[in-house]
Amino acid sequence: MEKVVVTGMGLVSPLGSTVPGFWNAMIRGESGISRIDAFDTSHMKASVAGIVRDFDAEARFGRKEARRMDRFCQFALAAAEDALKDAELDMDRLDKERTGVYVGSGIGGIGTLMEQGDVLRSRGPERVSPLLVPMIISNMAAATISIRFGFTGPTMSPVTACSIGNTSIGEAFRLIRSGGADVMIAGGAEAAISEISMASFGNATALSAWDGDPKLASRPFDAGRDGFVMGEGAGILVLESLSHARSRNAHIYAEVAGYGATSDAYHIVASHPEGIGAYNAMRLALQEAAVRPEDIDVVSAHATSTEVGDKSETQAIKRLFGEAAYRVPVTANKSMLGHMFGASGGAQAIALVQMLLEGVIPPTINLREADPDCDLDYVPNTARTAEVKIGMSNSFGFGGHNAVIVLKRFEA
Repeated sequence: MEKVVVTGMGLVSPLGSTVPGFWNAMIRGESGISRIDAFDTSHMKASVAGIVRDFDAEARFGRKEARRMDRFCQFALAAAEDALKDAELDMDRLDKERTGVYVGSGIGGIGTLMEQGDVLRSRGPERVSPLLVPMIISNMAAATISIRFGFTGPTMSPVTACSIGNTSIGEAFRLIRSGGADVMIAGGAEAAISEISMASFGNATALSAWDGDPKLASRPFDAGRDGFVMGEGAGILVLESLSHARSRNAHIYAEVAGYGATSDAYHIVASHPEGIGAYNAMRLALQEAAVRPEDIDVVSAHATSTEVGDKSETQAIKRLFGEAAYRVPVTANKSMLGHMFGASGGAQAIALVQMLLEGVIPPTINLREADPDCDLDYVPNTARTAEVKIGMSNSFGFGGHNAVIVLKRFEA
């Protein structure tokens, strides 16, 4: 079977929309969480989010084109463009029938849906945009990327809630490895910071109600954590078969070595308290990568900053590593980014690639008081220099979806 490698990366995030800027902010332990100012949150249970502040869709795509895309689709296309530019693919020579797109979104165009709902109520059905449906459906990110570049290979939008980024990367990895494609654009995008989302998650007591400095709101594994902080953005990777990458002398960032996908079969929103599904996904990813637990140098945790979720993931890591769990660094990117939903897995994968390249593990910030049930090495508050040859990234989603990928430092 073909080896699969990463040759391009692009993202839009609350910590910046270039890979170097994003990475440098992460290793400095900066927070991308800020006060929501796009709508009134005074009557809501949460008022902070990981908001993308440096993105101008009209400047990038032109006013007409930007207005035909929901924000999540704008993010996806921008990140894909940057990833493809980074990969330096020659579009004139690329076999586009063997190039596909697996990019998903957990919620899709909810901002457009709410906006057009207001139009319907205030101005009548004749004023509702005829583009409403194609703007809100979650497959439109993958479709837009495919249309923009003329990629006619396998293209779809996996729907696995917050594990979509890893699902997309993992399924694209398997497609290439089995010979079904040469190149895949894979990842996820999300732009769901809206009044209705905030209201729903707030009423479900899932969001942090923190009312102090927004940068302190997301606190994975901390005893005082009180819920997740919503985020937005996109994370996209260009994956290639090793033979294809070598045939064009591509710069190779890392190898995708394994993927595990399972279901908790437990609850529509809560993780299994013992982390059984998460454990099995990690175990399967390691098995496919042909590595042992003791070979893992870092775990990039899903770690949303919820009481049940963080404990469950900690239990899963302990089940997998045994006593060695206390010696494996575990980092929680969402402490700085918030929970980017469908975009989380792609952003985490990019951060993990950077760990492999630079030998630095970003911190879990805001970890001040240890939860007795979360007692692993979470790289608290300060980045750490370490040799990172193999890393694992976890993503879990509502409905019990679990998706785990294993990345390796590429050895030529």
